[in-house]
Amino acid sequence: AFASLVFTVTDPNDLSVINEFRKGLENPEVLKWPENGGDPCGSPVWPHIVCSGSRIQQIQVMGLGLKGPLPQNLNKLSRLTHLGLQKNKFSGKLPSFSGLSELSFAYLDFNQFDTIPLDFFDGLVNLQVLALDGNPLNATSGWSLPNGLQDSAQLINLTMINCNLAGPLPEFLGTMSSLEVLLLSTNRLAGPIPGTFKDAVLKMLWLNDQSGDGMSGSIDVVATMVSLTHLWLHGNQFSGKIPVEIGNLTNLKDLSVNTNNLVGLIPESLANMPLDNLDLNNNHFMGPVPKFKATNVSFMSNSFCQTKQGAVCAPEVMALLEFLDGVNYPSRLVESWSGNNPCDGRWWGISCGDNQKVSVINLPKSNLSGTLSPSIANLETVTRIYLESNNLSGFVPSSWTSLKSLSILDLSNNNISPPLPKFTTPLKLVLNGNPKLTSNPPGANPSPNNSTTPADSPTSSVVPSSRPNSSSSVIFKPGEQSPEKKDSKSKISIVVVPIAGSLLLVFLAIPLYIYVCKKSKDKHQAPTALVVHPRDLSDSDNVVKIAIANQTNGSLSTVNASGSASIHSGESHMIEAGNLLISVQVLRNVTKNFSPENELGRGGFGVVYKGELDDGTQIAVKRMEAGIV
Repeated sequence: AFASLVFTVTDPNDLSVINEFRKGLENPEVLKWPENGGDPCGSPVWPHIVCSGSRIQQIQVMGLGLKGPLPQNLNKLSRLTHLGLQKNKFSGKLPSFSGLSELSFAYLDFNQFDTIPLDFFDGLVNLQVLALDGNPLNATSGWSLPNGLQDSAQLINLTMINCNLAGPLPEFLGTMSSLEVLLLSTNRLAGPIPGTFKDAVLKMLWLNDQSGDGMSGSIDVVATMVSLTHLWLHGNQFSGKIPVEIGNLTNLKDLSVNTNNLVGLIPESLANMPLDNLDLNNNHFMGPVPKFKATNVSFMSNSFCQTKQGAVCAPEVMALLEFLDGVNYPSRLVESWSGNNPCDGRWWGISCGDNQKVSVINLPKSNLSGTLSPSIANLETVTRIYLESNNLSGFVPSSWTSLKSLSILDLSNNNISPPLPKFTTPLKLVLNGNPKLTSNPPGANPSPNNSTTPADSPTSSVVPSSRPNSSSSVIFKPGEQSPEKKDSKSKISIVVVPIAGSLLLVFLAIPLYIYVCKKSKDKHQAPTALVVHPRDLSDSDNVVKIAIANQTNGSLSTVNASGSASIHSGESHMIEAGNLLISVQVLRNVTKNFSPENELGRGGFGVVYKGELDDGTQIAVKRMEAGIV
């Protein structure tokens, strides 16, 4: 009886599991366990097994070259605390570890396990270290860390390099207060680093070389992980700038961000960090290369203006790069704005004069967002700035008023805020389509130069545009009062004829002209021909737009409110605009026979004159040049 008792020291359940473990191996002989059975916890002690009383606590078979599957009932070793199976050739499906509540250390890395069950992590409440690196788990579909892992509140090291993890980085990993090492390189992770990682106590974070789309978004959150010593983010799609707060990571020794889409200037705080290794290769960093304090540093394949550490950029380059920083680095500009000469022809949207100085910034519809930088004031030779139809916000910097050569500033269709600075030189300022400006009632503008009134204000001068499709605009003269400050009741509507509209006018006028010529027998020159623009619903009720063209025929064409045409001959030429019937003589009278003093502006299609009918209706009459209509 005594002999029988000694023979069965090992718990029967544990003995059954360990025997299945051995039977499943292709090469069990390397374990050197007794061939005819025995007692793992008895005498003599079996190699690679550690017991506590009758229960198996540890299995340590690292690097023995064992081949075969694990028993699917492995979790019946309920007192197991250490499992060291790393660097073998175990294969097949991993057994569930559910219920191994005392397991603290599990090294399963560098084997050939191909499947992991959904409940693998359930109940591992004492787990401190888990390594699954180098296993082709769920190779076809990939797999994600289940929420059950967050119950492992004691977890310190989690390494799962190259094991087909897929999907977003789980948010709960950032909230695990004991986690110090998180190595998830060469998987299929995608998306940003979650905000839950803010102030995480991690010391090592490897997220590098994700396949597929890779990880993306900002890396700002890593600057809050002040315990970090090693940070590998290379081989992804991270974007944005390196945060200035990176300098707060005083324990950091190894930083690798190569092969991403990071942009901007290298912050001085990073340059001053005494790192052992710093890898910045293959990004879109710009500006000067600072003098780094890192022992080993590489910064090839970027967009720096210089190649040597400490060399400075040209002043114009720095002014444009600070502008680029304010508008959040749109990719098209990042890809082309490189080098130390913005006049070399490669800088998208930048034109230069004969003096090789920047003269035009032409960036409409360029996906600009953010705010305008005061640095543009350093481009003293710039004459025109076109930034329409972007998503710009904030204020126009007051420093821009120092640009003495600036003649056109087009900020239309953005989200610019008042107040506007007061420009002291004549300037064509285009601001239509900015809700925060146009929503201000006339006379309530906080700035005297806020161009929220229409360009046809009688106190404003229309400047003929040098660009197609340019919107109407206001020219400000030194000391001139804002249009809103003057009589808001006196509104003149100026006809701005875009290219598309002029083509339509030509197509309508040519057949009409031919028809009139055929019908007319009178060879004397008629005074004028008229084209009436139908009343626009957006106009006020007492505003009519009329165009007049000099012609040599004896008839005239009118267009009524519905768009149909009619012909009138003789000296009492009448035109109908909506419900309004106007004679040519009346038009001559109200414009003082098209007197220069009634001239509102000139354009590519003729001269615009103002007038007022007897009933107070304000009209704007464009007298077209011969050959235009």
